[in-house]
Amino acid sequence: MLLSVAYFPPVEFFALLAENSTVYLEACEYYCKQSWRNRCRILTANGPMDLSFPVKHFGDLFHTPVSEVQVDYSVPWVRRTQYAIESAYFNSPFFIYYRDELFDILDSRPETLWELDLELIRFFCRKIGIAPELIPTSEYVKQPSGDDYREVLHPKRSNSVLSDRGLDRGYWQLFRERFGFVPGLSVMDLLFNEGPESICWIKNNS
Repeated sequence: MLLSVAYFPPVEFFALLAENSTVYLEACEYYCKQSWRNRCRILTANGPMDLSFPVKHFGDLFHTPVSEVQVDYSVPWVRRTQYAIESAYFNSPFFIYYRDELFDILDSRPETLWELDLELIRFFCRKIGIAPELIPTSEYVKQPSGDDYREVLHPKRSNSVLSDRGLDRGYWQLFRERFGFVPGLSVMDLLFNEGPESICWIKNNS
C-alpha cells in the first residue's frame, strides 16, 4: 500500500496503516499545497478548525520533492498550534496523558516537512498500538502496482475509507452535544477522546 505523508494525519490514514504490515510512504512526489501534507483538522468549541504549518519557498517549491521541503519556523506557528490544540482538547479524557510527548515533537523543530510528518505518524502509531513497517519510496511511480491512496485522502475530497471498513459509526467526541459526530478529523481527536481504546475502534473490535 502507498500513502503520502500527512501532518497530524486523519483517522482514515491510521485505519489503512492498521490493516497493513508494510506501508510505503511517498518520498519522491513534488510538494502539493492545500493537502494533508502540512494541514490537519481538529474539533474546537466553535466547530472544525484547520491547522497548518508554513514551508520555506526556496527555488521552485512545487517541483521540490516532498522529502526536501523545509519547514519555516520564522513565524511562531508552533506555539499557536499548541495553543489551539490545548484549547480544543484540554477537557478531553486523555489529552493530558499525551500532551507533553506530542508537544515535544513540535518543540524539537524538525527541519523538513518529511521529518516532522514522519515523527508524528510514528508517535500516533505507538500510542494507538499499531506497528506497520514504514518504508520511504526511492522513486516516483505514477501508477504503482499496489493499492495507491496518495490522492484518496484530501481535505477537499470525500472518501470511503472508513465506510468500506465499517468504521463510519463514530466515536465519543468532546463537543458531540453541540455538533453531533464530526468525521474527517485528525487522529488526535480519536486518541484524546478514546485513549487506549483507540485501537479497538481503528480495528473495528469495539
